[in-house]
Amino acid sequence: MSGGSKRLKNLQICRPFVYGNMAVPLKEDRSPEIPTDHTHSWTVFLKGVNGDDLSSFVKRVVFKLHETYANSTRSIEEPPFEVTETGWGEFEISIRVYFVPEASEKNVVMYHHLKLHPYGPEAEQQKTNGATVTSMQYDEFVFNEPTESLFEILTKKPGAVLPAQKSMLVPFSVESENEELDRLSDAHAKVQANIRRLTERIHVLEQENSALQSL
Repeated sequence: MSGGSKRLKNLQICRPFVYGNMAVPLKEDRSPEIPTDHTHSWTVFLKGVNGDDLSSFVKRVVFKLHETYANSTRSIEEPPFEVTETGWGEFEISIRVYFVPEASEKNVVMYHHLKLHPYGPEAEQQKTNGATVTSMQYDEFVFNEPTESLFEILTKKPGAVLPAQKSMLVPFSVESENEELDRLSDAHAKVQANIRRLTERIHVLEQENSALQSL
């Protein structure tokens, strides 16, 4: 086995990243090259949580757009790993990540549904203001028993650390993770309460049914 390709047993190393898209309505004074039925300019991306450079271990990122786009498969060989286009419809984009040869890791693929329009209680106000729509997900690359070479690459500088507080520019943080855990805990408690109520109701109905049968 060549130097650097040996795998480090019983070791796991992670690197966080985000992927998603940003979209903004096109203005009336758009470029004449943009089709008249296109309503938004959008960018789909994959990047480090705090803008960290992923290119030390990511070789390229391939975005598969809707087949109606010319050259619908876009291979991005260097950061920023993103594609900017215009359009009118929302669709699913596959994002395939290829790692550097030293990693000896298989490529990974994720899927993102392109979001152009705001949703929720403030949607109408956002549409009126022409606000930027952001749809973004947090994830982590998990390398189990990485090669010595990959381990060296990933440990040359400190790994990305989530900031304590969230902000408009940094939506993913320890605070946002704790809020998500609280939401999950509340949802679990509500589900358990509903199960108890239904179980009690079923028990009452069974007793009533038994009483009717005994008449």
